[in-house]
Amino acid sequence: MNSTTRGVIYVSVWVVIWGTASSLVDWLLLNADLYETGSFGQVATFVGYGAAAAVLAVKTSGRFLISGRQDDPEA
Repeated sequence: MNSTTRGVIYVSVWVVIWGTASSLVDWLLLNADLYETGSFGQVATFVGYGAAAAVLAVKTSGRFLISGRQDDPEA
């Protein structure tokens, strides 16, 4: 698998993780009436989880992206 394909898959998986985690927490907070739909709290939930997902994605990228270079004839 070439490095571009690995990168696209890696980012796509992190987008799904971010969306799933933030939506689950958002659903819990909305059902607990801690904030309203469209409020700053909802924005903060998605932005906060987005930032956390981005940091985790960058920190773990070496395991999934750099290790593939040995098998990649284009690298």
